[in-house]
Amino acid sequence: MPRATNAPASRKRRKRRLKMARGFRGGRSKLFRTATEAVDHAMANAYTHRKQKKRMFRRLWIARISAAAREHGLSYSRFINGLSKTGIELNRKMVSEIAIHDPKGFEELVDRAKAAIS
Repeated sequence: MPRATNAPASRKRRKRRLKMARGFRGGRSKLFRTATEAVDHAMANAYTHRKQKKRMFRRLWIARISAAAREHGLSYSRFINGLSKTGIELNRKMVSEIAIHDPKGFEELVDRAKAAIS
């Protein structure tokens, strides 16, 4: 009796894994075992980095807000405290966009925050 290898399923599984490894350099995209290891590693990093991306953007927005607030003589923490006391509920992404694209609008926010904390 000939040896059964389930070739169609094995080939499909290998092709799927090698397709995921496209764009990797050298044997990482050609050899099944190294491609499998590379893809596993990449998938683990992709999961982690999707979480980190959110943190990195928040850090960027805070840095932008802080720089813009300091130009108006206010620290970031006091600015955010003032905004919350006035009841202005803008998220950090929107505040950083205002700081970049609408300096007069941001100055109005700073004035309101200053009035609320003093």
